[in-house]
Amino acid sequence: MTLGLIGSVGMWVSVLILPAVQSEFDVDRGTASLPYTMTMVGFALGNVLIGRYVDRLGITIPVIGAGMALGVGFISASFTTEIWQFSVIQGVLIGIGTAASFGPLIADISHWFERRRGVAVAATAGGNYIGGSVWPLVLQGFVQSEGWRATYFGIGIFCVVTMVPLALMLRRRPTHAVHAGGGAADPPPLLAIDLTPRALQTLLAVAGIGCCVAMSMPQVHIVAYAVDLGFGTTRGAEMLSLMFFGGIFSRLGSGFLADHIGAVRTLLLGSVLQCLALLLFLPFDGPTSLYVISFAFGLSQGGIVPCYALIVREFMPAREAGQRVGIVIMATIVGMAFGGWVSGWIYDQTGSYQSAFLNGIVWNLLNISIMAMVVLRSRRAQTLYS
Repeated sequence: MTLGLIGSVGMWVSVLILPAVQSEFDVDRGTASLPYTMTMVGFALGNVLIGRYVDRLGITIPVIGAGMALGVGFISASFTTEIWQFSVIQGVLIGIGTAASFGPLIADISHWFERRRGVAVAATAGGNYIGGSVWPLVLQGFVQSEGWRATYFGIGIFCVVTMVPLALMLRRRPTHAVHAGGGAADPPPLLAIDLTPRALQTLLAVAGIGCCVAMSMPQVHIVAYAVDLGFGTTRGAEMLSLMFFGGIFSRLGSGFLADHIGAVRTLLLGSVLQCLALLLFLPFDGPTSLYVISFAFGLSQGGIVPCYALIVREFMPAREAGQRVGIVIMATIVGMAFGGWVSGWIYDQTGSYQSAFLNGIVWNLLNISIMAMVVLRSRRAQTLYS
């Protein structure tokens, strides 16, 4: 959880400094959103690439590499002079470095628990949302007083000196850890479904894109939205922090719920609630209402992404957990990256975020329809081994 908190800084700080980057590099809102988009692209690819190695080597070496990549990335980004330089560093070093602290950690922790796997996965994934709640409040003051460049330089040093020692504490592996090629020792999947693994993986990927295009609209643009409404960056940062504070409770609550009703039904419930929260952004734009809606949005969607990892573990072989979880997480991040950019583009075309919220709602409905189908086609599996 602590590693997830620290490593997630690469995602949330780029959201916080979006207005400053737009002003300093003199670009439009869509272009200013590209560093975040590139971060999410690197984050998506990193979840798959690093996940494959975690299945074979464990989590320690990837996390050490991630800490070093974040250190070099943040320090290098603080010296950039063009938006394209900043965007490339965000994608290659910061995005991939951030990836090790999410999907690979979730896949690794899933091997340590059986009866309470949902809670364990949710707690580990919760580090990311704790970071989303903490980092905007902690860094906002530094950005205002020292500037975003000095803030980036300090973050780079902090990541190296904290993540490397923490990674060394994860050297021990579960005694029943499943390695690639060890299929004979695999426990059977908990659940079965009348879909092939490839078909289910594809559906989960499409569903992940849908929910996260919708999810990205408030997460990426709430600070800029608050500025546009005249509330300032500080209130926008507070709304973002409140959103992720609600997400912490949602992730833990979803983990408990998934252990009782299953990850698929839990995900479907979260997606429906997320869609309802998005609808509330359309008629209400006052400061008090936005604080309330931001918190409600966090409560609705915080547990969605960890449920994809739980679904993979319920329906697919344990020895493939790192790679398959990485693929699904990659799809969700592609949705976040595309959603963050397209929301900015829609704003540039219309001069308003109303159409961007509507776009998110449409993508959210796609997710709901897919997960409803998965619920209908899934069934409790028969035990394969005595």
